Amino acid sequence: MKTILPGQTIGIIGGGQLGRMMGLAAKEAGFKIAVLDPTMDSPCGQIADIQIVAPYNDEAALEELGEVSDVITYEFENIDYEGLDRLSQIAYVPQGAELVRITQNRIAEKAEIVEAGAPVATYATAASFEELKEKIENVGYPCIVKTAFGGYDGKGQVKLDSSAQLDDAYPLFAHSACIAEAFVPFKTEISVIIQRNMAGETYCLPVSENIHKHHILHESIVPARVSATVIEKAEKAAKQIADHLKLVGTLAVEMFVLEDGEILINELAPRPHNSGHYSIEACNVSQFHQHIRAICGWPLRKPKLWGSCIMVNVLGEHVAPLKKIVTSYPDWSIHLYGKQEAKEKRKMGHVTIMTQSIEETLQEIEATGIWE
Repeated sequence: MKTILPGQTIGIIGGGQLGRMMGLAAKEAGFKIAVLDPTMDSPCGQIADIQIVAPYNDEAALEELGEVSDVITYEFENIDYEGLDRLSQIAYVPQGAELVRITQNRIAEKAEIVEAGAPVATYATAASFEELKEKIENVGYPCIVKTAFGGYDGKGQVKLDSSAQLDDAYPLFAHSACIAEAFVPFKTEISVIIQRNMAGETYCLPVSENIHKHHILHESIVPARVSATVIEKAEKAAKQIADHLKLVGTLAVEMFVLEDGEILINELAPRPHNSGHYSIEACNVSQFHQHIRAICGWPLRKPKLWGSCIMVNVLGEHVAPLKKIVTSYPDWSIHLYGKQEAKEKRKMGHVTIMTQSIEETLQEIEATGIWE
């Protein structure tokens, strides 16, 4: 196992907010940061020591990143798998490329979750619309049909309530093979951020309860308002998956909690996750600090939650109203990501609020009128 020490350079593929917060955590300990991103002055680029501005599949740029970095990580999974695989043969990429290949493809991801022994909703895979028509009865209605590749925040998917709507799924096959999943009437959505180093040392951050609006994460509430049994099942499933995938770094495991207290795994993200941002203020180690420790071969820290908290996402339409009231809320920790253009529904930042009362703080957030 290789140990990367302060003064050495961490290369990050992807210049978004996750890379930025990863980079800030690393710089606190004295690491240098190199970033590869297609845009100049990206959120991570603004804090990096070295910016390589090029597409993610640019071989020469990946090689350059390999030359200037002592270890390489990535901040999101929609990067070029082949490029990452080649890079891992000439540079130190402790996470490897396999996890990206699996999580880029919903069909491969679901198969690995099942193989790890973790529970999922009933599903069927289809390479064509004709195959979907043959298999859809095995899944039943309502169901959600999703493209195997691409799609996030609700894109690349369609909900079918009956066979009369089946043709609505046809356009999805122009993009890729698809997966049809039984619609789960869940009670709560939760996520587990699990982190593991090369030695197999593994810890979960406190489980987060997630509330979505328009398929985009709106709020994360920690601790999640679920039973101790649910927490135990969630952490056990996350650990089974992390061990099965031989995880190095960070894996976010998103789950549904059903009325009877059972859990089903929805999807995976092989990186720090929006629902773990609360950990910057609320824990003794943030998901970003722990990720850096994991990829640099350091021992991990056992996470502790200092107190209850709520993280709220700031989208493009929230930035201006937030700035107007920010000085009235001393308990709010504001994080804005340095994105130049505040587009509607674009993640621009987040707010974390430590609280003695989750319910009162939820009402306070609502009362501002920012997130209507």
